[in-house]
Amino acid sequence: MTKLLEAPTTNHPPRPRRGTGPARTAPTGRGRRRPLAAALGVLTSPKYGPVTVTGLLFVAIFVIGGFRYRGFFSGQVFLNLFVDNAYLIVLAVGMTFVILTGGIDLSVGAVVALSGMIAASLLQTGWSPGVVIPLILVLTSILGLLVGLMIHVFKVQPFIATLAAMFLARGLCYVISQSSISITDPTFIQLAVSRIPLGAGLSITPSVIIALVVVGIAVWVLHGTRFGRTVYAIGGGEQSGLLMGLPVARTKVLVYVISGFCSGLAGVLFTFYTLSGYPLTAIGTELDAIAAVVIGGTLLTGGYGFVLGSVLGVLVLGVIQTIITFEGTLSSWWTKIFIGALLLVFIILQKVLTARRR
Repeated sequence: MTKLLEAPTTNHPPRPRRGTGPARTAPTGRGRRRPLAAALGVLTSPKYGPVTVTGLLFVAIFVIGGFRYRGFFSGQVFLNLFVDNAYLIVLAVGMTFVILTGGIDLSVGAVVALSGMIAASLLQTGWSPGVVIPLILVLTSILGLLVGLMIHVFKVQPFIATLAAMFLARGLCYVISQSSISITDPTFIQLAVSRIPLGAGLSITPSVIIALVVVGIAVWVLHGTRFGRTVYAIGGGEQSGLLMGLPVARTKVLVYVISGFCSGLAGVLFTFYTLSGYPLTAIGTELDAIAAVVIGGTLLTGGYGFVLGSVLGVLVLGVIQTIITFEGTLSSWWTKIFIGALLLVFIILQKVLTARRR
């Protein structure tokens, strides 16, 4: 009787009670949204936020120009932003190194003019471009070295040291000549006017290739070498860098050497553009370079910033100038007004992000 009341035995495992097994949930979009949310978090972070704003600003201005002016959306208009501003891109790269350490370089515009005057005068006397261009780069690097040593050894403020270098370079321009010097060297002219076809009727100049190579090298140096990490560390706090045993003194001098080299190269590229040397060339260009770097997201106090952000800053300045050219009724001085307004906005943005970071 007892055996009849027992439950029959089976080989099947007992059925789990409801709610005790692993719950199967329907796939939701939350998991898929996490990578997007993470990417947005990075782009809007205090570190990358200014660069993101600069990129969006460039796209917005370009789209507005495209809807307002016929032919603005053409590929050549976009490429001309690089063609017309190749020298300023190189100049902004050098300025980025300096500002990342918390310094400033006011001499770059005058060095651009001096490079053009040296190139024009030597080419006029029969020197080969293969000798003139390297000589200019060496001389401007030495000038940057002297500025860096003045700042480090004699503890002169970067503003004063580079201001002195600016007056020196501009004065040397007038020593060479008080009037414009035309360049007639056929090799130099051929290099200046040559175009590199990209297909579909699009083309760029060798200056653009040179500028992009400089940008690529600068990105690698800042993010892939010990020197680059030291540059960021000095901007974050010079004393902290010293306590960590970093070569602070050498790095502070070298960033001005880099700025001098980039200024000389920018002067050569600008001479390709103008085919002449003139003492009054590039007056105020140092302010354009500083504005491009700041608009590109580099903090004036140093420690935060990216070379690619500075390139975006140059493109923003270039697209504003292009829109004014397409408009036809506005004076070129409106470019300065818009740049000043943008600079003010980005400085305020930097203050806000710095406060958030703290």
